[in-house]
Amino acid sequence: MIMNTQKLSEQEFEVIRAAQPTPIDPSETAAGSTVVSLLSSLDRKMLDQVMIEHRYKPGEIVVFEGQHGDIAYLIWSGRVAVVQGDFANPASVNYRGPGEVVGEMSLIDNKPRSASIVALDDVRLLGIHRHDFFELLQIDPNFSTNMMEILSNRLRAAEEMSRVNTAIGRELSAEVQELQSENEALRQMEQRRQELSELVVHDLRNPLGNLFSALNMLELVLPEEVLEENRELLEIARLSHLRMQDLVDSLLDIAKIEAGRPSGERKATQLADLMEEVMQLNAFSLAKREMKLTLNFPPDLPDVLADPDQIRRVLTNLVDNAIKYSPKGGPLIVTAVPKNNMVEISVMDAGPGVPPEARERIFDRFAQMEAGGVRPRGFGLGLSYCKLAVEAHNGRIWVEPGPDGVGSRFAFTLPQVD
Repeated sequence: MIMNTQKLSEQEFEVIRAAQPTPIDPSETAAGSTVVSLLSSLDRKMLDQVMIEHRYKPGEIVVFEGQHGDIAYLIWSGRVAVVQGDFANPASVNYRGPGEVVGEMSLIDNKPRSASIVALDDVRLLGIHRHDFFELLQIDPNFSTNMMEILSNRLRAAEEMSRVNTAIGRELSAEVQELQSENEALRQMEQRRQELSELVVHDLRNPLGNLFSALNMLELVLPEEVLEENRELLEIARLSHLRMQDLVDSLLDIAKIEAGRPSGERKATQLADLMEEVMQLNAFSLAKREMKLTLNFPPDLPDVLADPDQIRRVLTNLVDNAIKYSPKGGPLIVTAVPKNNMVEISVMDAGPGVPPEARERIFDRFAQMEAGGVRPRGFGLGLSYCKLAVEAHNGRIWVEPGPDGVGSRFAFTLPQVD
């Protein structure tokens, strides 16, 4: 007979049809073939009395998971899907075809169905009710014996699957415990590394402080004519001290940021003031390289929410990098513009540029590149620090070619103050 049934939506039906089927135990296919042979051996009149024909269209639901049922189905023609879980996101899907049996557990227990059955094609099913099944068992001893063998095979297959799953579960549990132990060891190693980094950085502060004091003392005790003769050397020493101090502070920031403990206080910060400090620090280098500096900061530029010391170090690294790789007398343009609740800051030079394949790698720690005949200097920490510090402020940093493909444009974003 043709049933009036519920039907899957087009989207649900496509999900079921496209699902990767869960592997089926071979004994189940053999069981279905045996059932066909058993039913074929029955008297035609008896078969007509106990088997009821059902027809379904593609996408129609034969039975629902969780419903109570007392009918098992022999697939005479067409295919069905056995679905566990939600139709839109099933936990498992099996496909069954002619000669296979579905819903057979309803013949021996009164529990809710463990899966839904959906027609994939025009399907013809032969259904048998539980009470008719038990009558067949009483009428035909051969049918009874063979059917019990089929169900026994199913139960043995289920027990074997359970045993395999238990063994797999034990193996997975052991692997998870091993991974947890390794992760804990790595966590402890990382913690010791961070503690050592902070200790080394703190120990470097004392000699740097002594160097700064010595430079100040020289300026106080040396005669004026000697100071004038050695002004450039003293300026180089002073700048070297400041850069070493910045490096030490950057190392300390890196250790704290990676440990999830950003240092400093984030507050409303005026980028123009920070840029003025950066230019003062780089005045000697700019003059020596005869570079032309252009600042494009609108007067109404909003403040950013930032740690001023960290962002000053970011700007210092980017400007220093631009000076290092730019030709003598080349332009250096620093721009800041508000964009979508952020402020975008860029440092643009006329140097050799960064090749496309190096634009992501250049922010890696200790990454250095030789461009335009300029050999890299330093430890390769500057741009790595910039990336860590900017991302810790919920910003983004990147590099791209300058106008007309000349030079590089390093840009980063910081959140505006609400």
